[in-house]
Amino acid sequence: MVDAKMLNKMSSAPGFIAALDQSGGSTPGALRLYGISETDYQGDEDMYRLMHAMRARIMSAPAFTGDKVIGAILFERTMDGDVDGLAVPSYLWEKRGVVPFLKIDKGLLAEENGVQLMKPMPDLDALLIRGRDKGIFGTKMRSVIAQADKSGIAAVVKQQFEVARQIIGQGLMPIIEPEVSIKSPTKGEAEAILRDEIAQQLDKLAADETVMLKLTIPTSADFYAPLVAHKSVIRLVALSGGYTRTDACEKLKQNHGMIASFSRALTENLRVTMSDAEFNASLAETIDEIYAASVNKA
Repeated sequence: MVDAKMLNKMSSAPGFIAALDQSGGSTPGALRLYGISETDYQGDEDMYRLMHAMRARIMSAPAFTGDKVIGAILFERTMDGDVDGLAVPSYLWEKRGVVPFLKIDKGLLAEENGVQLMKPMPDLDALLIRGRDKGIFGTKMRSVIAQADKSGIAAVVKQQFEVARQIIGQGLMPIIEPEVSIKSPTKGEAEAILRDEIAQQLDKLAADETVMLKLTIPTSADFYAPLVAHKSVIRLVALSGGYTRTDACEKLKQNHGMIASFSRALTENLRVTMSDAEFNASLAETIDEIYAASVNKA
């Protein structure tokens, strides 16, 4: 069973989810944006050490608390790390009031039928048990939709819900993330297919099976309102998908019941060279903006 206090916070508290889950492939880009180039580190271990230092700086900043940041999605290495001598999931929940999630997917397969399915996860049960033992509340897994291909989108949603049931079986809350690329020439059409496919899968869930959804901000405002209202959906969150923070926040404001789960849009103004005061002030401003877009709707 999922943690009742965490579930209550995740289902009803105002705020947004911070996505701190860049993995191997996206870590160099995240560090570059932060002001650390590939020439500043030697090998993967050094790279991950620098990435963890950045994330620890974010998580321990004064503004990064459950008052506005209700959840945080972690990369596996981040989950296994610590902040101020505490394991990261424990630090987030006990010290900051932030619900910890774990990114579980192992990346994407090559595009087929306009989509990229998730790679196989043969060791998933072991990872879920380890995460649960460390205090993780839920998980996140990402697929990508590039074209409005009905068979491709149906396959993405089917795979996501199959894995979601496995996650629920281990007592964790799945965040299902079938991302529609903002560059898709058929974005609106893809969203229409996606909404129908998700609704069909939600209707098949048992009464005690609930999920969260993480979706690209739709082309038409409130397009996902039926999913927000579905009895099996705890929360619907939005990915920034490559939009700037300003654009993502403006679009998010038009979608009632949808809160942010931003990654790059959360960290785009942070730099390694900032003093702690500058860093904390910049992050606080960002958190305020994303929080406002998540709770104050037009």
